Amino acid sequence: MMLSIQELSYSFEEEKPIFQGLTFDVKRGEFVSVIGASGSGKSTLFKLVTGLLEPDQGDILIEGQRTGKRLGSVGYMPQKDLLLPWRTVLENVLLPLEVTKERKQAKIPEIKEWLARFGLADYENTYPKELSGGMKQRVAFLRTLMTGKELLLLDEPFGALDSLTKRNMHQWLLGLWGELQKTVLFITHDLEEAILLSDRVYVLHNKGIKEMKVTLSRPRSSQLIYQSEFITMRKELEWLINHEN
Repeated sequence: MMLSIQELSYSFEEEKPIFQGLTFDVKRGEFVSVIGASGSGKSTLFKLVTGLLEPDQGDILIEGQRTGKRLGSVGYMPQKDLLLPWRTVLENVLLPLEVTKERKQAKIPEIKEWLARFGLADYENTYPKELSGGMKQRVAFLRTLMTGKELLLLDEPFGALDSLTKRNMHQWLLGLWGELQKTVLFITHDLEEAILLSDRVYVLHNKGIKEMKVTLSRPRSSQLIYQSEFITMRKELEWLINHEN
C-alpha cells in the first residue's frame, strides 16, 4: 500500500475536530481524488500527510512505513504554480534537485525529454510571465515529478484555470498518465474532474469518509463526460456529497 491513513484525528487547539477516526488507503499506482465541502478538512489532510502538521491520534503510513518525519517524503503541488519569476522554465524544474543537492547536470537530458512530452520543448529558456496558465501548471507539475517521489499530492492544481484550459489539461494528463507510473492523491471541487481522472473518489465530510469506485476503463478521453455511464457516476457522487449519513 502506498498510503495508509489509520484512525486519524485532528483539531486546531480547542476547536471541534476536523475529523475523527479517519481511515482510508491509496494503492500503488492509483489516482485517487478527495472531494468535499469547504471546511471538510481536505487541505488539512494534505498538510498531515506531508508532515506540515502532526495528527492528534492515528497513524499515517507511507509505503508501509510509520515515520514521524514525513517532510520531504512525498511530492506536493499546490493550486498556485508558485514558479519563481526570475528563473526560466528549465531552472524552475531543476529546483527540487537543488534542494536535495543532486547533480543537476546529469538530470538535464531527462528533464528536456520530459519537457518535450509536456509540450514545452521550445520553452525551456522562457520565463513564467511569458507562459499561459496551462503551461505554468505543466511546468509546476513537472517540477513536482522531479522530486522523485512515488506519491504525489496535487491540491486543486487546475482549480484556477478557465474551463477550456482545464479541459485541455485533463486531456493532456489522461494521455500522459500511463507513462508516469506514479501514485496520485488529488484534491478537487470539480465532480467531473474527479470521475474523469480517478480510479477511486473519496468524499470527505464531518462525519467521516465515503468511497466511490470509478469503473471507467483506461485509457480515457475527456469525451467520456457525455456518456451515460459517466453521468450515472456523477449522480452517485452528488448523492454521496449531499447525504452524509
